[in-house]
Amino acid sequence: MTQHTKDTLLIVDDMPDNVTLLRRSLSEAGFKVLVANNGEVGIRTAEYARPDLILLDVMMPDIDGFEVCRILKSRETTQKIPIIFMTALTDTIDKVKGFQLGAEDYVTKPIQHEEVLARINTHLKLRKQQIQIQQQNEILQQRNQELDMFAHMVAHDLKNPLNGIIMIADILKQTLSPEAYPSARSLRQVDILDRTSRRMMDIISALLTLAGVSNQKPLQLQPVDTSNLLQQMLHTRLAHMVTDYQAQFELPSTWPEIYSYADWLEEVWANYLSNALKYGGTPPKVSVGAECLDSGQIQFWVQDNGQGLTKEEQQSLFVPFTRLHAHQCEGHGLGLAIVKQIVEKLGGKVGVESELGVGTRFYFTLPAYEQLPEAVEPLAVACEQVSG
Repeated sequence: MTQHTKDTLLIVDDMPDNVTLLRRSLSEAGFKVLVANNGEVGIRTAEYARPDLILLDVMMPDIDGFEVCRILKSRETTQKIPIIFMTALTDTIDKVKGFQLGAEDYVTKPIQHEEVLARINTHLKLRKQQIQIQQQNEILQQRNQELDMFAHMVAHDLKNPLNGIIMIADILKQTLSPEAYPSARSLRQVDILDRTSRRMMDIISALLTLAGVSNQKPLQLQPVDTSNLLQQMLHTRLAHMVTDYQAQFELPSTWPEIYSYADWLEEVWANYLSNALKYGGTPPKVSVGAECLDSGQIQFWVQDNGQGLTKEEQQSLFVPFTRLHAHQCEGHGLGLAIVKQIVEKLGGKVGVESELGVGTRFYFTLPAYEQLPEAVEPLAVACEQVSG
């Protein structure tokens, strides 16, 4: 028979004869056995000794087993200790009540020692597996935090020298004009340097944003002027792409009023709009808008006129390092994963609707105030239209 010299069991039962027989059987099986002859003593013993499992009689004077179970499961120090009820009750209602209070199992009296031993072994094994999984999760969380810190440090240290390269490339592009330096090859090389440096900066910014979203605590949100945010982005951050692709935009004249976190929303819009430019038609025709849903949420969307996405492609979106049409455009595949994390952090959802040959609509929602999760500071969203 398997020995359990390190496992401690607590028997809570007011019947000495039952306790004597059960204690002898379990001791012979290698367990360390503690005994409490009533519910109050059982509660104190459980808190002090922290047994690996409790065998709890239901029918006891003063405090019955159900109340003992409720108290133990309500206290942080004892709530994770497995409890097996010992009962002569055969009514299903009583058994269900025990499970509802948090008990793991029950055995019926008179006790069959082989049965109770089998149930004890099963729940001890499950408890040990739970502890092991919890410990492994804690180790993984710590390693993920260390990895995030390392990635953040490396990415941050790369930004300054890369900014210098981008600045030099800009100066060279202005200096090496066809009139002053007519070598077309030199101009192409400087252009490649500029584009490559900016792509590297996008990757670094994506990594920093992803790390920031993962570790950011709840934010105090402020009013966001969506119209102004988009106009500035199209004329600065996305200006090169808009020019290169000769894109056509359709923007609404009014936007719903919203309170959010502008820096994060800029990342969401930038990723959606850049995808629409890359994978839209020739030239890309991009429409942007928002609508108030019956659920009280606001849905923002970006529609392109590209070739559309298959069902399989749609299912792989919003996954880190997954790229849209990788054969068409280069990319790091972090954009939509960042979008998903940001929007969910703000209490919303992301999604996509697409039809082959017609185009794709990417959208995200933000919740109304009363629907916000507790993890998000107050986000007041009103469906009153304001001028864009």
